[in-house]
Amino acid sequence: MPACYAGRLRSSRSRRPGIGGLQPGYPRRVGGPVLLLRRRRELGAPGTAARARDGRRQRLGRRDRWDRPGRIRPHPRWNRRRPRQLDTVFGIAERHGLPIDIHLHDTGETGTATLTDIAERTRAAGLHGRVTASHAFAVAELSCQSRDSAADLRAEADIALTTAALSATTVLPFRRLAQRGVRVGLGSDGVRNNWSPFGNADMLHRAWLLGWALDASLDEDLEPCFELAADGGAAVMGLPRVDLQPGSPADFMLRDGECVPADRRRLPRRDTVVRAGRVVARDGRLL
Repeated sequence: MPACYAGRLRSSRSRRPGIGGLQPGYPRRVGGPVLLLRRRRELGAPGTAARARDGRRQRLGRRDRWDRPGRIRPHPRWNRRRPRQLDTVFGIAERHGLPIDIHLHDTGETGTATLTDIAERTRAAGLHGRVTASHAFAVAELSCQSRDSAADLRAEADIALTTAALSATTVLPFRRLAQRGVRVGLGSDGVRNNWSPFGNADMLHRAWLLGWALDASLDEDLEPCFELAADGGAAVMGLPRVDLQPGSPADFMLRDGECVPADRRRLPRRDTVVRAGRVVARDGRLL
């Protein structure tokens, strides 16, 4: 991942015994939060809720460390557990002063209602600017008027959203959301993990996929795809923007290219990757 310039990485792990996460050593190379995902039956697994509540204080070792609670519930039959799951996640965040990162795959009325519930809980808990909802497919389905109302609700609670270049129907309207004051980032989604054998954490490739999914062909359509991949994640994670100005983080890559739109089409190799002022990769090989 560092070899393809993952300057910061938001990864995940499970609190269910026997399910791993980010391998040791990667946080030192790329940095970023480790997300606790609560997946499907995990909430009902013996001891899972207690382990999640106490894990932050217990400090059970590097592989067991996590920085923020979240959840993933990709199947409608688990709808009845929605309030209980959110109670646990927000309870952990309030108890330990942690941000929240929620993976939300729900569509239609269920997804919209869940996002509204998350916004209300965020305001009530005083977690403005500390909650992220990933995927949020329900937002992509909304009409323009309903979409603006939903965006205003997220902006009021400063809830960030992340999207992935899965298809034209699931990509969030990131340009419109940004105009309404919502922070939006682009994610690689899976990186050959427990959920999928695909993914490479290459954000340039992800920007290419985003342009392909949206059928972008003009420069004015391709450039926002790159900007979302380059700067959106930093905005969501509360990191400074890298712009090569004095005081900017020394995280950048060198490559041969003509212009941003042309690079999105041909994906040139990264000749040199610099992380925190140190060369970490050359010619696609990690040093």
